[in-house]
Amino acid sequence: MSTKTKGIIFGIIAAVCYGTNPLGVLFLYKEGLNTVSTVFYRYFMAVLMLAVALVLKGENFKITKRELGISALLGVFFGISSLALYASFNYTDAGVASTILFCYPVMVSVIMAVFFHEKVSFVTVTALLLSSCGILLLSKGGGNVSMTGVLLVVLSSLSYAIYIVAVNRMKVKISNVKLTFFITLFATPMFVLYSFFGEGNALQILPNISAVFWAAFLGFFPTVLSLVFMNVSIKLAGSTPAAVTGALEPVTAVIIGVCVFGEAFSLKLLGGILLILSAVLLINFSMTKDVKF
Repeated sequence: MSTKTKGIIFGIIAAVCYGTNPLGVLFLYKEGLNTVSTVFYRYFMAVLMLAVALVLKGENFKITKRELGISALLGVFFGISSLALYASFNYTDAGVASTILFCYPVMVSVIMAVFFHEKVSFVTVTALLLSSCGILLLSKGGGNVSMTGVLLVVLSSLSYAIYIVAVNRMKVKISNVKLTFFITLFATPMFVLYSFFGEGNALQILPNISAVFWAAFLGFFPTVLSLVFMNVSIKLAGSTPAAVTGALEPVTAVIIGVCVFGEAFSLKLLGGILLILSAVLLINFSMTKDVKF
């Protein structure tokens, strides 16, 4: 198995984990938590989990000034992406918002081509077209959609695209777990600061055990696991292939919608899933050369 193939596999795992976001968020919203509190507890839980993981691995918390600066920058972009996405759920149906979010592979491809002169291959363009068509089918053209919600999702998508490119370009020598720890650590204070602005943004206490569970769920699956595996994927496969595998995230959201929230399964959903899987497989089969670190 080639290095890039391994990277694609890690990207798929990261995508599936990140696709569980709406599951935890919607349950916390039902418990009465606002957007800022939901994002804060997601990252707070992730920081605690990653700190324990570092201790169990026997790693220290030492980091160079350069690595500190890179981690802080990555934390800002990832934090903005999360906050904007969660806020969009208040204006647009979560399924629609989660689907619109996945225009970020196109943004990654454009950023890499324009700013870093990365050659966009025919395979990559084909995969992007297939995944875009698949996402369009998944959106089903319905649901509650507002311009505010769409703009928030676009901001989230752009921030995530910049994050992916930055991880690829800003090489760091620390482990992926340590990198993810500092990314989440630097993102968390952003939400505390944001909570002081605007009505209804004050941080709230988790009201019950169910809320604690879903906060831990968000901290583990779409944060710790997703970030660690995505960082590995980017290093092994590169920014654009790793981003294309992210198209599996709305597939995960659709499956959750059908299995957990009882949403109907249609031919459009099936067609969208098949197109997205085709895009991921196309990228995977095209990756035959190992990447040099």
